[in-house]
Amino acid sequence: MINYRIIVRVLSILLIIIGLLMWTGIPISWYFDSSDLDALVWSGLICLGAGAFLRLFKLDKDRSVRKREGYLIVALGWLTMVIFGMLPYIISDVIPGIPSALFETVSGMTTTGASVITDIEAQPPGILYWRSLTQWIGGMGIIVLTVAIFPLLGIGGVELFVAEAPGPTSDKLHPRISETAKRLWLIYVGLTFVLTVVLYLEGMTPYEAINHAFTTMATGGFSTRNASMAAFSPTIQYTVCFFMFLAGVNYTIIYFGLKGKLKRVWASEEFKAYLLLVGLFTVIATIAVQVATAHGWEQSFRDSLFQIISLITTTGFVSADYTSWSGGLTFFFFILLFVGACAGSTSGGIKIIRHLVFFKNSILEFKRIIHPRAMVPLRLNGERVRGHIITHIIIFLLLYLSLFVIGSMVLSIMGLDFMTAIGAVATSLGNVGPAIGKVGPVDNFAWLSNEVKLFLSFLMLLGRLELFTILVLFTPYFWKAN
Repeated sequence: MINYRIIVRVLSILLIIIGLLMWTGIPISWYFDSSDLDALVWSGLICLGAGAFLRLFKLDKDRSVRKREGYLIVALGWLTMVIFGMLPYIISDVIPGIPSALFETVSGMTTTGASVITDIEAQPPGILYWRSLTQWIGGMGIIVLTVAIFPLLGIGGVELFVAEAPGPTSDKLHPRISETAKRLWLIYVGLTFVLTVVLYLEGMTPYEAINHAFTTMATGGFSTRNASMAAFSPTIQYTVCFFMFLAGVNYTIIYFGLKGKLKRVWASEEFKAYLLLVGLFTVIATIAVQVATAHGWEQSFRDSLFQIISLITTTGFVSADYTSWSGGLTFFFFILLFVGACAGSTSGGIKIIRHLVFFKNSILEFKRIIHPRAMVPLRLNGERVRGHIITHIIIFLLLYLSLFVIGSMVLSIMGLDFMTAIGAVATSLGNVGPAIGKVGPVDNFAWLSNEVKLFLSFLMLLGRLELFTILVLFTPYFWKAN
């Protein structure tokens, strides 16, 4: 039987955390004397009140989180965060209408970065701060943070971490899962603080530095400027490039790097593939941009590097309109929507480790055809990859491709042109932000119908929770009693 009381208790904790985080925007709203102060105060109160009410339900003696509870907590937790997270938009009337407010909140929490706000710079600072904070919350997963405080409640959270952890693997830094969650968040918070200081020293205001540090480390892409990162200096763009790249690295690898265990870092085949892809794609794009435009070599390199890292890491910041360069480059950047960075990072998308396993297994299959009786294991990082993991990855890729095709068909039926339909679905599933067609890097999602916004919101949640976490809830096997 599913332990619903433990689920309600976790949701209550999430609501209290969300309410307190909303209130961190109050000093900003007060400082700028903006019109969103009441919206933040009331939104926080509603979250705290709802959380306090849910805490009235007492726990059973059994406080363990098993697989079913884990998946339900993740799914219901994100749904709860989205529903309550849109309150500041609605109460302040910055985003009128529930579908649009829901879209903006889902885009923030899933770190997609697609927006329905047409004039960002005209919005009150407190709301823009909350908008950036939603991405920071969703970046590593607020549920991992919740796991870190479970020991205080006497609740075990291993299954919850497995359901939330991005990618097919979740290496442990410490035998206790709560210690792992704490160390991941320490790295996450530390890098965010460092980036905030660096951006301030390079010319951003403290307010802009905080906002962009949040959305960079979360690989989210929300900006306080209409022109996104194109509004800032080349120095800032290079800095953001570096931290976007870092945010796309498996946090276990970052931990080993900080500990000076460089051999462990270089032993990661996924990290080496990530580094190689960014380097190779940047060279190709730089040459193509130089040929297609009148830019100098430095700008061609900077724009290419920025957009490639931004799309591969699914950050979604924009420094140039890549769809205006050439048709070939537009298609090239569209393909990048399906790459993703490293598993265990804050990025979305398919993830490089899945591509690696699929590519390696495909090559080995030719060897198996020639030598049908030979045992030809697939190895990654020197270790044998188990058969069920290979099967899981292949099914994931097939599901991802199927959802992309079906989603594109659905949007086409809803009236979107072909390029916009495939771009909107690809960027939503991959949690990227900009795409192609009428949802390109200089476009907006505000013009879409409410039905399309709701459909894309569902796709964003599917992509952020890596398909299975949501889809398993729609199977009869999940609900059958043991």
